[in-house]
Amino acid sequence: MGLWRYIIVRFLQALVVLFFVSIATFLLMHAVPGDPVNSIIGERQAERPEVRAAIESQYGLDKPLPVQYAYYVKNLLRGDMGTTITDRKNVLDELRLVVPATMELAFAAMLFAISVGVPLGIIAAVKQGKWPDHVARFVSLLGTSMPVFWLGLLLAYLVTYKFQILPRSGQLDVGMRRPPQVTGFISIDALLAGDFDTFQSLIRHIILPAIVLGSFAMGIISRMLRSSLVAALNDDYVRTARAKGVSEYRVVRAHALRNALIPTVTVIGLTFASLLAGAVLTETIFSWPGLGQFAVRMALKLDYPGLIGVTLIVAVVYTLVNFFVDVLYGILDPRIRVG
Repeated sequence: MGLWRYIIVRFLQALVVLFFVSIATFLLMHAVPGDPVNSIIGERQAERPEVRAAIESQYGLDKPLPVQYAYYVKNLLRGDMGTTITDRKNVLDELRLVVPATMELAFAAMLFAISVGVPLGIIAAVKQGKWPDHVARFVSLLGTSMPVFWLGLLLAYLVTYKFQILPRSGQLDVGMRRPPQVTGFISIDALLAGDFDTFQSLIRHIILPAIVLGSFAMGIISRMLRSSLVAALNDDYVRTARAKGVSEYRVVRAHALRNALIPTVTVIGLTFASLLAGAVLTETIFSWPGLGQFAVRMALKLDYPGLIGVTLIVAVVYTLVNFFVDVLYGILDPRIRVG
């Protein structure tokens, strides 16, 4: 299968996944208790028959379910996810305020996971059975087995209260204003505005939650890379390279590591997507104003439109990341495209 055909097939598969996600969220909206008209205009206004009839006609609530689903998809494509029940605010506008914060945290967590996990995996594989291997495997085991809330509370106590090295909560120092919004990402907006004090404050605030959120991903990446690299180092082509007198450094870097990184790339991509869904505890511990805190707030208030908006965002990110990982996988290893 050619590369472009492979990409088109994977893209169509991603669209099918999103189609079923839209059906699931649509049915979930109809399964939750409560009257949608009450949610839109309030219970008192909904008691007036003419007002209720007008709202049902406007939103297509008087139509059969397939027609309502068509309206639902049409609104999603226009960026209309409805309004929150409690605050009467546009769900998409609310998500635009919190998603950038979670994306920044997820990128920082993944940067930590890759920066620590990849070297650990390489060292563990190259020094297999020796003390560096045991240390690296122990660190990766800690990362995958330590509960997020326990690690978060432990680091928060030691680093912020005991030694007072880093701030504990929020994105910025108290009293510091956000830079003029261009992208919604404070880091990028601060750099665009030349506001390096704000950028530095963000970095200081993001270090702890990034370590906590990225610790599990670090352990997974390290263990996957070690396993793949150990297998690659025992392959025939690596033995042939060694027999030809190629240096061990070149054997690892030019021959074994390239093939070992292929399954690791898949893990990195899917782990990044899971960071968005797994940020709830981390954002709660460190008062990080992101998607996780928004989801908790909506759940406590039983605000179903807000929760469905979070579900859609996470599902779309999962699907897109999985699509790009599949494409990258197909580029790195053309054998994948054969199937």
